[in-house]
Amino acid sequence: MNKGLRALVACVAIMAPVGTAQAGAAQANPHKDFRIAHDVVASVNNYTQFTVFDDVSVGVEDGVVTLNGRVTMPYKRNEIEKRAAAVDGVREISNKISVLPVSSFDDDLRNRIARSIYGNSNFWDYAIMRNPPIHIIVERGHVTLTGVVRSNVDRMLARSLANQFSAFSVTSKLKTDAEMNNERADSD
Repeated sequence: MNKGLRALVACVAIMAPVGTAQAGAAQANPHKDFRIAHDVVASVNNYTQFTVFDDVSVGVEDGVVTLNGRVTMPYKRNEIEKRAAAVDGVREISNKISVLPVSSFDDDLRNRIARSIYGNSNFWDYAIMRNPPIHIIVERGHVTLTGVVRSNVDRMLARSLANQFSAFSVTSKLKTDAEMNNERADSD
């Protein structure tokens, strides 16, 4: 039975299966889907306009790439789709990336939270990474933290740092390295 693949772009982590092949359908090659997911993730991570204020996940099943997430500008949605479509082996793209509304309040909140998290000495080693792993999504004053951190302490600290501003709510969807490794093992 084929298990689809999902990757978190910020961390090139393979996550839970997207779905399974229907009975009687030709079985896809999971290794090929893994390679496609890896290549799409690498392409998005190499996109210079992809920042910690954007969040994209990649799902692949039988060569069909599903893009989910939120970005700050419409051109990013289109560029990410073009980059994914250019990857060898991609048969089709389902682009479900939404564009965050324009708001100076949200922009200010994003910047303040990013400075608070990445300016904290506990996160300096995250901040110097080519693609910092904690993403800060702000939509109409509501904050969602996504990505992968090393430990539960880092997860709690990041949420605490984000909570000190005038956000309407702060939700942490951060995962630890251990949780990601368990999800990867479960999907095999």
